[in-house]
Amino acid sequence: MNSSNLPRRPDETGVPDPFPYMHPTLKANYGNWAWHDRPRPGVLHHVAHSGDEIWTVRAGTQRQMDVGTIRKLCDLADRFADGFIRFTTRSNAEFMCTSEDKTAPLIEALNEAGFPVGGTGNSVSMISHTQGWLHCDIPGTDASGVVKSLMDELHHEFTHEEMPNRVRLTTSCCQINCGGQGDIAINVQYTKPPKINHDLVANVCERPAVVARCPVAAIRPAMVNGKPSLEVDEKKCICCGACYPPCPPMQINGDDSTKLAIWVGGKHSNARSKPTFHKLVAANLPNNAPRWPEVTAIVKRILMAYKEDAKAWERLGEWIERIGWARFFEMTELAFTKHQIDDWRGARKSLNASTHLHF
Repeated sequence: MNSSNLPRRPDETGVPDPFPYMHPTLKANYGNWAWHDRPRPGVLHHVAHSGDEIWTVRAGTQRQMDVGTIRKLCDLADRFADGFIRFTTRSNAEFMCTSEDKTAPLIEALNEAGFPVGGTGNSVSMISHTQGWLHCDIPGTDASGVVKSLMDELHHEFTHEEMPNRVRLTTSCCQINCGGQGDIAINVQYTKPPKINHDLVANVCERPAVVARCPVAAIRPAMVNGKPSLEVDEKKCICCGACYPPCPPMQINGDDSTKLAIWVGGKHSNARSKPTFHKLVAANLPNNAPRWPEVTAIVKRILMAYKEDAKAWERLGEWIERIGWARFFEMTELAFTKHQIDDWRGARKSLNASTHLHF
């Protein structure tokens, strides 16, 4: 076949090559670092076998950025970091400086511009979160708003390394939980099956696609008032909200059906213990925008109990494992309710492995 007739390959084929965007000092010493330390919270210092040194300054951002904010960060990178800047998965902005003398002026400039410096070591880092109302197609709340409310209250824990170990928080705007596993996670929970506007289904929804979208086969075609529509088997429905994107008339959000839940003990790393799923400890919390005070108060209680009682280098889940779930609920003044009871028969294999009661 003539090469000119071959289809064009896609521009994005997996993870992009990082080297074209990498700071020259990082590129020259890739895989050849001798040691590193943290001169202060928010600053990482790496020394290579070649003798090269680099200081990385980490600053928290709001993630959802306008052009003006991005230009401001780029201007700071031009002034202090040879024009290089990168973003972490938790939306921290990192600047690489080849001279220690540049770090203090950079930190001062970041603070003046409203970007707190911290999130390294044993601190509360920026919160990993989903898109919320801005972009997600099934949001039950605005994940970015919950993050803003929490980090306003946890500013000190971000700028100081005073926790027993690093603390990773996540928020997710629906139960699919794109935010991932976290020491503390704040996730939406839908408490009721969707409310269906049968007059609109036939005009708006491709019914086979909606049926296929349900992970538990709880949706099936139906005729309602002589019109093609859908029905939900509420005994099967797990209230996940996945049916809403292909069919907006299957409304899942509402003051009575969209709540928030707090989970604890999740982590991705293999350090000192295996990766773990987070576990439910508080449910049915009001989705109370714009500041979510009930959620913020519980998260702070959990963090302060962990900070005061955990041993050095214990992650939050490891601390709970040591003191036991009964003691955890006592120290955090949380109620053990019916929402923590798991009556799924397959859960027998994980007996005594989580906060749940098992049958």
